[in-house]
Amino acid sequence: MPSIVVAKGLVKRFGNLVAVDGIDFYVEEGELFGFLGPNGAGKTTTMKMIQCVSPKTSGSLEVAGMKIDEKDREIKRILGVAPQENNLDPDFTTYKNLLVYARYFDIPKAEAERRAKELLKFMQLWEKRDVNIDKLSTGMKRRLILARALINNPRILILDEPTIGLDPQSRHLIWDKLRALKSEGVTIIMTTHYMEEAEQLCDRLVIMNLGKIVTSGVPAEIVKEQAGKSVVETNILPKVMKCVKGFKKEKYEKVGEKIYIYTERPRHVLSTLISECELGKVQVRESTLEDVFIRLTGRELKE
Repeated sequence: MPSIVVAKGLVKRFGNLVAVDGIDFYVEEGELFGFLGPNGAGKTTTMKMIQCVSPKTSGSLEVAGMKIDEKDREIKRILGVAPQENNLDPDFTTYKNLLVYARYFDIPKAEAERRAKELLKFMQLWEKRDVNIDKLSTGMKRRLILARALINNPRILILDEPTIGLDPQSRHLIWDKLRALKSEGVTIIMTTHYMEEAEQLCDRLVIMNLGKIVTSGVPAEIVKEQAGKSVVETNILPKVMKCVKGFKKEKYEKVGEKIYIYTERPRHVLSTLISECELGKVQVRESTLEDVFIRLTGRELKE
């Protein structure tokens, strides 16, 4: 599968702040690729460089074989962008929002009307075509923003937190639409703070922290590599700590009064803790991408 986005040694500085610090990544054509990371990690800055709205400081970044600092107009024409914020025009109806946006791509009126109708039906918004934006629910607005991003039939769809603030039903509806778009060959690049969303949708992803990529790959493989099969959670006690330090294959993390043990052999760990330690409350569960995310980026809030 050819790569449609390729970055090598990509750097972005704002004065003395290094927002993106020499990262390498690639996105294959037709895949759904994710950027994860806490606030300030550099993921949104990276997305803006792909969109050609923020110039790189150094390194290289190519989109569809074109360098972002040489072919920005050509690149923008093959992109569809759905921002996190609601920037729909409140003066227009649902249908008119799509028609007006189509003008930016010089789409003929008849073709714009055809595409708008098709996209509103695809997003289950056709019955709301004559409704003003302020009368739409949050979920409807997010679906309309996604429909607008598709009006130019983009090769690459860029999504910044596509389901933020949505109820579970609306979130799953958008998931279904993204899967349908991917099956049609659209390349999708997204950021999300929902770990379940990343696990469900992303073919591959990177986790960023402090401007660097700290891990990358297929979600399930990242979880297995970084956190093992299971997590054993229990209270930090002297005998428990002595047991944990005796484990040869397990990684562990102390957080407050808790200890998290990442393991491929949860039964062995649990039986050892029960038989040899003053075990308090204990929980055994499957490892998740959230365990990896927190382990690699820290548990402190980042603003």
